Amino acid sequence: MSHVAQCLMRGLCIALLVLFPALLLPGISQDVAQGITLLALIASVVVVTEYSASYPGLVEFRDARPYNRWRIVILATVVLAVTLLQRDLLLETHAVSFITTAAIALGNVLDFPFSPVRLLVFSLPQGLPEPHIANVTAAAGLAYILSLLGAIFVLGSMLLGYWPRNEVAFNVWVNLPNFDPTKGVDVVQRLERDAQVNILLGIILPFSLPVLLHISTLLVQPMTLQTPLALVWGISLWAYIPVNLIMRGVAMHRIAQLVRAQRRRIAEAEDALPLPVRSAYS
Repeated sequence: MSHVAQCLMRGLCIALLVLFPALLLPGISQDVAQGITLLALIASVVVVTEYSASYPGLVEFRDARPYNRWRIVILATVVLAVTLLQRDLLLETHAVSFITTAAIALGNVLDFPFSPVRLLVFSLPQGLPEPHIANVTAAAGLAYILSLLGAIFVLGSMLLGYWPRNEVAFNVWVNLPNFDPTKGVDVVQRLERDAQVNILLGIILPFSLPVLLHISTLLVQPMTLQTPLALVWGISLWAYIPVNLIMRGVAMHRIAQLVRAQRRRIAEAEDALPLPVRSAYS
């Protein structure tokens, strides 16, 4: 029963995460609210199904707490902060909140040449009103800093050995269901190679994604982020996905270290065993 309750709680948290922006932002239409509710139900069902199944499916690190909790907390913090910022701007209250002041200051600090925030603003179509450009800059600065702070905390915990711990068994198959340890070269080399690829993608993505969005405007309708709900999720995912890739890369590198240490312990134990007595006829 406790396991079922934990699965239901995870599904409820994911559903609330999807619903929060639509619940807090004013002016959400009925059609949009129905679509967001459907997405929240789908996300909740997927999470409950994944965590209640006996065999791993798509969710990584499902049996390696608190890694997934860290990731969800970072995403929820970014989404909630950007949503509150948009709510303050839409309501146009006379009293400026702390989040609005901090977001404007962070956006101005990070708005320098070739920064991810500047590249994101440049990827937007030309002719947009100046208040909207300032809004995107402030939201991007706030989301980027919150994601970096969350990543620094998680990476520091990994480097200090808090996760995963050496004395706790780590099942690679359960926590990395899409990783086949029997395929290709040595498992440690593959883990380290995938870790390097994820870290490199996480570093490059904030600079390359706005360029790709700008190029895609030649083929599809340009993304303006003028809808508050689209701005919240667009900015949040833009800031969170690169950080998540970096954390995933570091986590895979830590797993490779655990596998290498386990192999070393097994080899030392085998060397410590006394050799069998050899007869004259052997």
